[in-house]
Amino acid sequence: MKYSINAQGVPEAPGPYSMGTTAGRLIFTAGQVALDPQDPSRLVEGGIIPQMERVIQIISLLLEECDCSLTDVAKATLYLKDLGDARLAQEVFCSHFSLPAPALSIVEVSRLPKDALVEMECIACR
Repeated sequence: MKYSINAQGVPEAPGPYSMGTTAGRLIFTAGQVALDPQDPSRLVEGGIIPQMERVIQIISLLLEECDCSLTDVAKATLYLKDLGDARLAQEVFCSHFSLPAPALSIVEVSRLPKDALVEMECIACR
């Protein structure tokens, strides 16, 4: 069965979709951008590093709702507005994900919601 994930501290989905779902042992997060925790209509400020930190925080909250953590992530995809930010994004990523690290894809895109610098989605297994 498939279930929607609703976690405290995670902004509501801005469209007709779930911020995360479970299907059996798998957990899927929707693509997350760095929505400000005090004002979800805005992004956190300060560039790629604070945006990556916030995105990972949101994903962590979704995983925690399923009794999982970042160590359970098997696959992650980063969508970057500028591939030049990949090194900094990977540094933040590596500071939160332990070995064995999840499989990671990084894709440059022309635009992200709210003109975010990064969007990230994950698949975890419990």
